[in-house]
Amino acid sequence: MSHQIHANRLALISGVLLFVFLALAVRLAYLQTVREDELTRMARDNTRREVLLEPRRGQILDARGELLATSQIVKTICADPSLIGNQQAPIARALAPLLGVDPAELYRRLQPSIHRETNAVPIAVGSATLTNRITETPLKYVVLKRQVPVETWQRIEQTMTNLQFGYDEKTLTKPQRSFLKRIRRTAVFADVQDDQIRIYPQGRLAAHVLGYTGVTNSQFSGKTVREVKGADGIERYCNQDLTGQRGWRVMEMDKFRSELVDKRTQDVNPVDGLDVVLTLDSFIQHELEDALADAMRKHTPVSAAGIVMRPRTGDILAMAVLPDFDPNIPGAGGNVGDRRNRLIGDMLEPGSTFKVGVVSGALDAKTVRLTDKFHCENGTWYYAGRTLRDHEGYGALTVEEIITHSSNIGTAKIALKLGQTNLYQCLLDYGFNARTGIELPGEARGRVWPLRMWTPISITRIAMGHEISATPLQMVMAMAAIANGGTLMRPRLVERLQDRAGRVAATTQPREVRRVISPEAARDMVQALKTVPTKHGTAEGAGMERYTVAGKTGTAQKAGTNNVGYLHGKYFSSFIGFFPADNPELCIAIFLDESKEGYYGGKVAGPVFKQVAERVANYLNIPPDRPAAEPAKDANSNRPARTPSVTQLGRNLD
Repeated sequence: MSHQIHANRLALISGVLLFVFLALAVRLAYLQTVREDELTRMARDNTRREVLLEPRRGQILDARGELLATSQIVKTICADPSLIGNQQAPIARALAPLLGVDPAELYRRLQPSIHRETNAVPIAVGSATLTNRITETPLKYVVLKRQVPVETWQRIEQTMTNLQFGYDEKTLTKPQRSFLKRIRRTAVFADVQDDQIRIYPQGRLAAHVLGYTGVTNSQFSGKTVREVKGADGIERYCNQDLTGQRGWRVMEMDKFRSELVDKRTQDVNPVDGLDVVLTLDSFIQHELEDALADAMRKHTPVSAAGIVMRPRTGDILAMAVLPDFDPNIPGAGGNVGDRRNRLIGDMLEPGSTFKVGVVSGALDAKTVRLTDKFHCENGTWYYAGRTLRDHEGYGALTVEEIITHSSNIGTAKIALKLGQTNLYQCLLDYGFNARTGIELPGEARGRVWPLRMWTPISITRIAMGHEISATPLQMVMAMAAIANGGTLMRPRLVERLQDRAGRVAATTQPREVRRVISPEAARDMVQALKTVPTKHGTAEGAGMERYTVAGKTGTAQKAGTNNVGYLHGKYFSSFIGFFPADNPELCIAIFLDESKEGYYGGKVAGPVFKQVAERVANYLNIPPDRPAAEPAKDANSNRPARTPSVTQLGRNLD
C-alpha cells in the first residue's frame, strides 16, 4: 500500500515537473519566435547607443580676427527616476541652484513613473488575429535641463559625488549603502550627445550684420535631431558653410552609462563648420555705433543708420542700425522691427542725394559742363501745370553751384536736357531697381518705374529723388561709384572662409559690376561735390580740418501710405560723403529717419559724418590731403576771428 502511495506521489511530481518544463518550453518558444525582434531591440537598447555627433558651428570673425560669434558646447542633463527611490528631496535641493530650476519642479521630475507602450501581438503563434498588449516599464530617462554649460555639468557631477542624504551611512546595511552609491554615480547623468549654443561675445555690436540663430528640428538618417540654424544676417546667408557635417557613432555602454570604447562598431567624426571672416572692423563698428547713439539722443529720430566702406573695393568696414537688438537673446524685449536691417530692407525716396546720379549722367553724356548756367527762376518754377520750388530764391547758377546749393529747379532743368531715355538708363546703370548683391538676406531692389508710366512732370520729380524708391545701400554704392572714378562695385562683407586652424577654404575678391560714367565725368562730379561741405554749401558741418570732403545732403519728405501724397513733418535725412576727395579712402553715409530736433540732412547727418570720419581717419592713419589750417585772426586784434553766423552765411539748407 505504501509502495503504491509512493508511486502515485512520484507520478504526480513527475507530472507537475513535466508540465512546468512544457510551460517553460512554450514560453521560451514564444519569446524566441513571436517576441524575438522586440526582445532583441530591448536588449540592444539597454547597452547599445547610436549617437549623432554634432559638428561645431563655425565662428564669425572681423577683419582683424576679433571674435564676433562662436559656439559653446553644452550638455543635456538627465536623470533616471527608477534609481532614486524616495531620495528626490535632497537631490532637488542640491541641483536646483546649479540648474536654475525651481526645487519643487525638479522634485516633480525626479518622481518615479511608468512608461506604457501598446503593441499589437498575435493571440497564438501562427495566428493572424492580433490583440493589444500593454508593456509597462519604469521611466529611466527624464530631461532636467537642456543647454547646460560644461562647467556647470562638472559642478553637478561633483555635487552628486559628495551628496549627503542625512543618514549615518556607517550604520546602514550593505544593500542600503550600495543603493545610495548608485544614486550618486548614475541617477543623474549627461546625455552622450552634446549640443551647442550660439554666443556673441560683443553683445549688440554689428547685430544687423551678424544676425542670429534659432533651433529647429530636422531629419537625419531617419532621426529627428535638433539643429542650430541661421535665422538672419550672415548667420543665415552663410549657414551652409557655418554648419559643417554631422558624424555618428555606434557604441556599447556599461551599467554606469560609460562607453566601452573598444566595442565601437561605427565611428564617423563630424566635420566642423568653416569660420567666416568679414570685412568689418570692430573698432570702426564701435565708432559708428557710438556716433549714431549720440545722434539718437540729440535728434530723437525713429532710427539712425550708417555705413563705412572703401569705395575702390566695395568693402564694408562698418554697418549699423539703431535701435538694435542683442543677438544672444534676439526675442527678448524691444520691437520685432528692431531686428530689420533698414539699410538693405527699407525702400525710401532718397531725396537730394539722388541728384548726383542725374548731374553725373548729364556730365557723362556731355549735355552739360560744370560751368554751364541754368536760371533757377528765383525759387519758383511752373512746369507742366505744376509748381516746383527751391529752398532759396536762386537766379542763374552754374551746374557746380546747383550741386553746392542743392537746387531742385536747376537739377530738374539738367534732367530735361539729359532727356527721359538717357536719365532712365542712367538710373539703371547706377544699380537702382536691382539688388546690390550684398551677402545678407532680405535685400530689397528698390523701384524705378518704367518709362511708359512716367507722367509729364516725372522727369523733374525724379531728378530730385522723388517718384522712385531706393535702399540706403543703393545710394551709398552710387556715391562710391563716383568716388572711385565711375565704376559701380558690388558691396563685400565676406572676405574669406577658413577652417578652425586658419587654413583658407575660399576667398572673395572685389567685384566690379559695370562702368557707370567716365573718369572725366567722375572727376567733374567730385569737383562739384567738394563744394557741399563748405560754408557756401548745404553741409558745412560735415567738413574736416585736414581732409577735403566731397559729399551730398538729402532731406526727403516721406511718402504716404501706398506712396500717395507725403507725410507732414516726417523726413528722411542723410549725408553721404567721401575723403580725401581726390583720392578717397573711405565713403561714409549717415541716415536719420524722422528726426525730431531738426531734419535737414546737412544739419543733422553732416556732423555725425564728421564725427565718424575724424575718428576712423586717425585709427587708419589716413594721410591728410591738406595742411592744418592756422587760426584766422582779426586785423585789429590778436584774438582768432569769430566764425560767421548762420545769418551771415545764408541759409545752408538742403
